[in-house]
Amino acid sequence: MASWNSFPLEITYETFGWLAFFSWSISFYPQVILNFRRKSVIGLNFDFVLLNLTKHTSYMIYNVCLYFSPVIQQQYFDKYGSGEMIPVAANDVAFSIHAVLLTAITLFQIVIYERGSQKVSKISIGIVSVVWLIAAICFFVALPSQSWLWLISIFNSIQVFMTAIKYIPQAVMNFMRKSTDGFSIGNILLDFTGGLANYAQMVVQSIDQNSWVNFYGNIGKTLLSLVSIFFDIIFMCQHYVLYPARKATVPSKLEREDREPLIKSIDESASEHV
Repeated sequence: MASWNSFPLEITYETFGWLAFFSWSISFYPQVILNFRRKSVIGLNFDFVLLNLTKHTSYMIYNVCLYFSPVIQQQYFDKYGSGEMIPVAANDVAFSIHAVLLTAITLFQIVIYERGSQKVSKISIGIVSVVWLIAAICFFVALPSQSWLWLISIFNSIQVFMTAIKYIPQAVMNFMRKSTDGFSIGNILLDFTGGLANYAQMVVQSIDQNSWVNFYGNIGKTLLSLVSIFFDIIFMCQHYVLYPARKATVPSKLEREDREPLIKSIDESASEHV
């Protein structure tokens, strides 16, 4: 396994990694807190949460297995060369575990809080069912030859696929409602920061190693950052440009006087003199 050539770049790598961890991890809390305060999940798309849970679970399986399993690490070195570095860092593992827990909490809020007439769509249920069926089939395919790197690469591909489609229901819902009320923009701003930091971490590693293998050796992490940034920009445009929140205005004294009747009733005049 390769080692770092530059200590400053190693520190920069760790800094970007944990910045991504904290940004992405904290990004779950604005929505959870908003749901708790409102005691309602109206405005939050349920398909987004369900697809997100599948996405983060797949990503957790990939990160945990590649980071902790010597067998899978050896298969990685056999494929990409012993001089390469494992493209999964401790912050990736910590984030993915935390993401599964917080997404599960959000799903629980959907169950207990006011949700109006919204339900999880049959399309999303079908997608999730097919994805996990494919994962199960791939497990039994990999079992005889113990192709574990190939198997977790399937899970990495699943998380990329789920990342690409999970944002679509929420974006469409915002478009149909012409509003982002009930959907936390704080979540998006932090997610955007995490995506930039995650991508920058990979760039730093490539510069130090003078190799771009980590970008396609962990293509899931690369696409995770790029797809997240793309949709975050869409959500920010929806929130700040297309459907800005309407601020409640206090009517001026002149406007209040214009709304008052020119001739007051006898009862109102008498009450004022009393």
